[in-house]
Amino acid sequence: MMSDDHKNLFVAMGLSLLVIVGWNYFYSTPQMEKAKQTQTRLTTEASPPAPTGAPITPSVSEPHSNAIATGDVALLPPTQSREAALQDSPRITVETPSLRGSINLKGGRLDDISLKGYRETTDPKSPNIDLLSPFSAPHPFLVGTGFITPQGAPVTVLPGPETLWKADGTKLTPEKPVTLTYDNGKGLLFHRTFSVDDKYMFTIDDRVENTTSAPLTLSAYARVVRIGKPAVSGYAVLHEGFVGVIGNSRVQEITYDAIEKETKATRILKGDAGWLGFTDKYWAVTIIPDQHEPTEATFSSSGEGTKTYQTIALDDKQPVAAGGTLSNVTRVFVGAKENQTIDAYQTTLGIQNFDLMIDWGWFYFITKPLFSLLDLIYKYVGNFGIAIMIVTVLIKAAFFPLANRSYLSMAKMKAAQPQMALIKERFPDDRQKQQEEIMALYKREKINPIAGCLPIVIQIPVFFALYKVIFITIEMRQAPFFGWIHDLSAPDPTNIFTLFGLIPFDPTHIPLIGHFLVLGIWPIIMGVTMFIQMKMNPEPTDPIQQQMFAWMPVIFTFMLGSFPSGLVIYWTWNNTLSVTQQYFIMRRAGVKVELWDNLASTFLGRKKPAV
Repeated sequence: MMSDDHKNLFVAMGLSLLVIVGWNYFYSTPQMEKAKQTQTRLTTEASPPAPTGAPITPSVSEPHSNAIATGDVALLPPTQSREAALQDSPRITVETPSLRGSINLKGGRLDDISLKGYRETTDPKSPNIDLLSPFSAPHPFLVGTGFITPQGAPVTVLPGPETLWKADGTKLTPEKPVTLTYDNGKGLLFHRTFSVDDKYMFTIDDRVENTTSAPLTLSAYARVVRIGKPAVSGYAVLHEGFVGVIGNSRVQEITYDAIEKETKATRILKGDAGWLGFTDKYWAVTIIPDQHEPTEATFSSSGEGTKTYQTIALDDKQPVAAGGTLSNVTRVFVGAKENQTIDAYQTTLGIQNFDLMIDWGWFYFITKPLFSLLDLIYKYVGNFGIAIMIVTVLIKAAFFPLANRSYLSMAKMKAAQPQMALIKERFPDDRQKQQEEIMALYKREKINPIAGCLPIVIQIPVFFALYKVIFITIEMRQAPFFGWIHDLSAPDPTNIFTLFGLIPFDPTHIPLIGHFLVLGIWPIIMGVTMFIQMKMNPEPTDPIQQQMFAWMPVIFTFMLGSFPSGLVIYWTWNNTLSVTQQYFIMRRAGVKVELWDNLASTFLGRKKPAV
């Protein structure tokens, strides 16, 4: 019969296995092939299916929908290369320490932005990340602002997608804004001033001068347009798609598929302050309306076949007196989701809950502080892998009192095994009496029968939080460790099934089992440390349980094979620290450590001495 400390360890391992299986099911194994196919498509495809020429008609609530459609409609031209699309219209160059791109003078749009500091792969010669692209390029993605007339108001000629603006300069830099001007010839003069900081924030100031003798009513709008469903990583641990916070609402996260289930494929929010846009795994494009004015925010999808996704921020109607001026300022974030940068924008610009652009998840209160600690240590050691190991030591130190009590309780339970055996001999047929005597023994010896679970169970939320940090934060993207680990956010690139690169084939393409055939050096090291950790404890007497315990490290090794290498390094290091900690605690308590006997029994066939 299995002793109580065996039961406790079994329960703890079972809980951990359940967590790993769950994560593997929802986040890793089922999505691995999908992620590979996505990456292949992103790398090799020349262009998406050509749009059918349907107009871009944003879905916003009445009474403004017709007005925006009238004021800003474009027919999509045939798809061509990004370079060719950029040459189709006159442009103003955008150049900052972080960004490179251009403003399209046709339509006065921001539709060409690349990130200088980020490349598609770890190869320093690989292309920079392109975020915004014009209509006729593959994957159109752009930002537009302007004014509309309310539905039912007299038709007024407003600048649209084909309007050619005049500029007072040829280059936008952090030091020099650029102003575009358009005269509609009917008494309205429009100015659109672009400015940008040295990171990722644009400011667009739209102004209209009413030189007519009649008053006018207009509403200001800003929108982000994305044509065609982008490739997403497909992991449940990460949100990609529509995102925003408006007024008192919680962060709104809607996937590209989920928006289709909304009424008329549209979700509307109203309130003061906030922001909205689209988020990818590491990048985002969002519009930030005036934080002190009421805003109607819309997430929508439209079109057949190739979908048009839009986020729109629409201000209330504003009168423009004869001879008067109306102005509206919109900020636009186009860039990498760097924690420090986003936090700085939230503080300095007063953007409500802007930090939720990064998907910190339900364990926000653990995940974000954990990342901040990692990032702080990284600034001193210069390596995120080392930072992970140092944080693991700090976590171990923080939980040392709890772990110490837990391991001491396990030691006491080990020492009490002869007494428990005697109780079972005295009452072989009376299970209730056995339990009563054993509970009395626990009370006399001050043994906590569930304490053995705690060292493993307490690391589950930390494991999840660290998984989230490594997976979602751009700071971990392409962060190297040592040797062959060039990206802590990616799985170990080596594979025992190819003899670590000697055999030129990819076993992951084998049907049904291919996604399990990912087993690098670090996952193998992790499996060894887990095996040693399990051998620190007495083995179950039941043969079936012995087999389950024996195979558990193997199962975990394969499951973690496709996890980010940073997480596997954490798990390996944590196992090593746990073995060391348990060894010294049990030795200090005067209890025999089972490690050497268990190893000898496993590999040399030696019989273990009787208890």
